[in-house]
Amino acid sequence: MMFEISVEYTFAAGHALRNYKGKCENVHGHNYKVRVTLAGDKLNAAGLLIDFVDLRAEIKALTEKLDHRFLNDIPPFDQLNPSAENLAKYICEGIEAQARNQGLQVHGVTVWETDTTSATYRPSA
Repeated sequence: MMFEISVEYTFAAGHALRNYKGKCENVHGHNYKVRVTLAGDKLNAAGLLIDFVDLRAEIKALTEKLDHRFLNDIPPFDQLNPSAENLAKYICEGIEAQARNQGLQVHGVTVWETDTTSATYRPSA
């Protein structure tokens, strides 16, 4: 791959971690920041890998149902622990099909819970 582009997006949500011993087992919230990075080797006629606006719209569509909600109540997080790692994988899988349709790969999705803590998911090639 030769080109990569990234778009960041933010949303706010609450959660409580299951099977966790510590403060984060209690209900609390985060102002999440998400970075999606796509990769590909060909640019379109406009010289773009993909329009930033289009990728931002995809991220927004995926995170809108999570924004200002309690993640533990929303599938798949009603069963799956709503950790930053699982959120990153969820967002990645939500974007992968559309990226592939455009000849692109999701290189990685990073989810920040705070300014200093994040988790990244990179799908297998």
